[in-house]
Amino acid sequence: MNRITEVFRSDRDLSVLGVLTVVTIGILLVVIGPAFLSERNLQSMGTQMAEFGLLALAMALAMLLGGIDLSVVSAAVLAGIVGTKFLAGDVIPLTDANQNLVMTLGVAAMLITGMLCGLLNGLLIAKASIPPILATLSTFVFFAGVGMVLTDGNSVPVKIPAFAQLGVLTVGNIPIIFVIMVVAYLVVSQVLKRTRSGRRMYLYGDNDVALRFTGARNERIVILTYILIGLIVGLAAMIMVSRVNSVRVGFGETYLLQAILVVVLAGFNPFGGRGKVGNLVIAIVLLQSLSSAFTIMRFDPFMKTFIWGAALLVIMGVHRARELRADRKSAAGTPLAPQPADASEDLVESGAAQ
Repeated sequence: MNRITEVFRSDRDLSVLGVLTVVTIGILLVVIGPAFLSERNLQSMGTQMAEFGLLALAMALAMLLGGIDLSVVSAAVLAGIVGTKFLAGDVIPLTDANQNLVMTLGVAAMLITGMLCGLLNGLLIAKASIPPILATLSTFVFFAGVGMVLTDGNSVPVKIPAFAQLGVLTVGNIPIIFVIMVVAYLVVSQVLKRTRSGRRMYLYGDNDVALRFTGARNERIVILTYILIGLIVGLAAMIMVSRVNSVRVGFGETYLLQAILVVVLAGFNPFGGRGKVGNLVIAIVLLQSLSSAFTIMRFDPFMKTFIWGAALLVIMGVHRARELRADRKSAAGTPLAPQPADASEDLVESGAAQ
């Protein structure tokens, strides 16, 4: 118990998120009643959280480097289209005997396409020195254009029943796609905490010049990070397609705004070098709780978009006010409140020792 208390005291973002989430869920229970915690609603939240959570994780990794990836949704849709072309029998004619093979090829096509999209972004940013916001804005349009060419703007249906079942399968009443998202979060969290590559991601966002002096290859880190982002996007595409049994250009457009909102809410610094996967999980729970509540209360979809946009403006304003307050305290010589230590400090020390 003392350990948990110490963690909350040392991480201001986690403290704020925790209190905000508890208060929000408490209010929703009062307003909506037991229906909010019903098994049906919780399963629905887990299902919706899966693909959105993976896209938010991909956005978080991009922001950890001090950049952004505006193409995550567009890349996920393109990966879904390429994979669904297999699942629809457009690449290999479907028979009763080859459905498992074609399904495996379709999933592999989604993951590979996502990684190739990430590779393109990484090359544009690392090799061509194009700012991330411009590079990913360009690929956002490019991926959507490729998807439009491949589909002529039409939906591509899934014709393999076994794959379509993935979106509704459960393990102990927990959606299997939610389990996939949790595993992805655990893996990425361990990579960031336990590996040298993860620590270098933090340091690149915090101070890429200092990272270069440790002997690291900055361009390689950026490219590998965006390939990892692409792999996560490919997983999101697989979940997206299995949930709706089809895919088309333009699907999930609102996810981009929500992904940016939840990553900033989780405390990831838009300038890089700061952010924790655990905080991102809490932020996603908070946002999904609100989204489900809006659905239960039958909010207009346009009103939802307005609320997400307004919330993002407020959160960015609060973060900026906190930064200015911290700068004033620093200039006045006032000791600052303890902040969560980034892995970059350990890497600088280990690089200096080498």
